[in-house]
Amino acid sequence: MSHVLSARQPSPRIASLLLARMGTTHVAAHVANSWDRCFNRYSMEPNAKRNTIVLDAESVRDRQQRLGELLNVARAEMENLYEQIAGSGYAVILSDADAVVLSAVTDPNMKREFRGAGLWIGAVWSEQNEGTNGLGTAIAERVPVTVHCGEHFRQYNAGLSCCGAPILDVHGDVLAVLDASVVSSADTRLVQSHTMALVNMSANLISRCHFLSQFQDAWILRFHSRAEFVGLLHEALVAVDGDGRIVAVNESALIQLGINTREKLVGRPLDEIIPLDFGTLEQRAADAPATLWPMRDIAYGRRFFANVRAPLGSQRPVTAVAVAEDVSVATPSGQHIGSDPRMQRNINCGRKLFSHRVPILLQGATGTGKEVFAKTLHRASSWADQPFVAVNCAAIPESLIESELFGYTRGAFTDAAREGHLGKIRQSSGGTLFLDEIGDMPLSLQTRLLRVLEEHEIVPLGGDSAIPVDLHVISATHHDLQQMMQQGGFREDLYYRLNGITLELPTLRERTDKLQLIQTLLREEMPQGPLPQIDDAAMEHLLGHPWPGNIRQLRNVLRTAAALCGNTGRINLSHLGRDGAGSRNQLGHTPSNTCIDDPGPLRTAERDALLRELERMHWNISRTAATLGFSRNTLYRKIRKHNIVLPD
Repeated sequence: MSHVLSARQPSPRIASLLLARMGTTHVAAHVANSWDRCFNRYSMEPNAKRNTIVLDAESVRDRQQRLGELLNVARAEMENLYEQIAGSGYAVILSDADAVVLSAVTDPNMKREFRGAGLWIGAVWSEQNEGTNGLGTAIAERVPVTVHCGEHFRQYNAGLSCCGAPILDVHGDVLAVLDASVVSSADTRLVQSHTMALVNMSANLISRCHFLSQFQDAWILRFHSRAEFVGLLHEALVAVDGDGRIVAVNESALIQLGINTREKLVGRPLDEIIPLDFGTLEQRAADAPATLWPMRDIAYGRRFFANVRAPLGSQRPVTAVAVAEDVSVATPSGQHIGSDPRMQRNINCGRKLFSHRVPILLQGATGTGKEVFAKTLHRASSWADQPFVAVNCAAIPESLIESELFGYTRGAFTDAAREGHLGKIRQSSGGTLFLDEIGDMPLSLQTRLLRVLEEHEIVPLGGDSAIPVDLHVISATHHDLQQMMQQGGFREDLYYRLNGITLELPTLRERTDKLQLIQTLLREEMPQGPLPQIDDAAMEHLLGHPWPGNIRQLRNVLRTAAALCGNTGRINLSHLGRDGAGSRNQLGHTPSNTCIDDPGPLRTAERDALLRELERMHWNISRTAATLGFSRNTLYRKIRKHNIVLPD
């Protein structure tokens, strides 16, 4: 991408300097273009002394405020990106369209080095001031760029290695730049390529979130030539107004439709591009939400898969249908991924790496949707037609987990099935093995699992010959495995074998797409007919609740609310119960029309203690009762007493 050799030769002066600086005149096109601008347009000297321009604090605040909500989205994504490259000496930097640094995430121990290199808040890194560099050149070229050491025009920047990617606004103009820079880099081109891919993915994600947030009152047609990409990073987005006219498109839409400028699309009726009138769009939204349908463009008849996000304020389902044929296709897993930036980055990074057989470790609290996430990765893989086999290492009794995982031969032990048992690992061969709550696997079995993962063969209980297996592994846990390793509770070699990359799933409280999730979960609970309306007070409580049980708890509350609202078609506070409506301690007051009387502090404390222990024991009744010193019957009575809804 950024290291394609320039098709044109640099001028003799530039070639001579590049040869002296780097030992070669073969450079990327964006570097040659930038050096040409520095010499001929800006009349810069490569050996000039550093004179970095830094804006005052008030000017920086003004520029930060101009970015508005985008700055918060970008900062969250910068933290995620930094977690992926932490320890390698990089700083993650955000600038505006004038290359003024507005935010940065750095290693605290490296701040002095970055400040010495001129990388601090308020510094101006435009090409006119600093020559060829990751921020300024990405703005000038409007493409992702890598500028490595001597490729910097200014000699004093030759110790830097920068990967910059533009963040585009809804009109395709550069709104900001995301950059990862390292001081005194010894990175190879391969390492740079990996870093550049992560930076570009994060920049695209921020651009996508910006597009969706700017058109909350518009219909968003989402499509791609591959069904599994709809809802993900590279989907095409087309914003349509209430008259059925196109008001904006993203870069991916131009690529998918084979159109090079927005002017050829913006302002035109949608049905001039796709044989889909606006009335049909609305009707499909009401009749067949959460379904992908194929469609074709008018110009070339190319086939796409699409759905539609209705205006967020319209109380319509957030996923609807775009259709131009009568053939429907199954919606790919991933509706719970939503539009939250962290989840979007996780699914795009995970899908890319898992397709190359890199093992994935999912870290997240109970109820954050780790198994749904794993299924999404499986269904986006090239082995999606093979089995997805899930094993909950915490739910299977220790005495049975070995036979469940590894299988056994006929007569291997007393009460063994006559025909033997394949075991979960062999069942998953060729497909995906999902090891949920891997932190609860006994140490003795960790050793056996490690051997299977390293040798790709398995010996069932009672057997004497190895059987080859083809494994693609995703594991998940809510434990801190690194702490467990230090305490001797988890094998270090198994950890590094499972952890090709760790993806942290945010809690529901942290997610920015709760409205979308609420609509999605409601549709899953009520697959037929129109969705019930949620009144403003109920929606306010749903969006503001802390949700300690995460998506699982939200699903249970919505399931109950949907049943209680009956034929009224409207969910209000009285249908939410205490879990959804909150308590005095959670949201400041208890609604007067809640289904449950004020429980009082003692009853509330007992209920909260039960919920915490049930969550800690992964909703295993026997284990929870044992830890609390109850019988199972007593625990069930208390669960009914406190109206606790058990997960499926």
